[in-house]
Amino acid sequence: MSTAHHQDRPFPGGMLVAAASMVGLTLLLTAGPKIGLLTAAPSAQVQRDTANVAVAQSRDLRFEDRSDGSLAIIDAVSGAESNLQGEHGFIRGVLRGLARERRARGIDAVPPFRLTLWANGRLSLTDMATARTIELDSFGPDNRKAFATLLASEAVL
Repeated sequence: MSTAHHQDRPFPGGMLVAAASMVGLTLLLTAGPKIGLLTAAPSAQVQRDTANVAVAQSRDLRFEDRSDGSLAIIDAVSGAESNLQGEHGFIRGVLRGLARERRARGIDAVPPFRLTLWANGRLSLTDMATARTIELDSFGPDNRKAFATLLASEAVL
């Protein structure tokens, strides 16, 4: 079959209109909340405030990298250090993003992070210096568990 045969036929106009419509709709749905055409979904914090969800448990923690590559997890109130062992890869990943924001604002590592278990079972981590909150349930049960263990009283000496 020769390629000349395909070059003689025009591109279907209906397909072009459909593709352009899909791109336009995608842009509208993406930019809609920012430009006020659509209402953005309320944040988890707004939903908790609206439903009056209480704090079930919370703990203020500080995190420090050690020279041996380990991560020190310190209770900000008592100063006691965690006895949890392991790499803490997910915890490090979450903290890396929060630390980047602190550096950009000229904030050091002294202010604690607040780990909160809410009465509805959700778990969040709030940077007390920047007020940024990360909803930990969004990362799946295994990653959530990495932080949830820090709420147990025996997790910190």
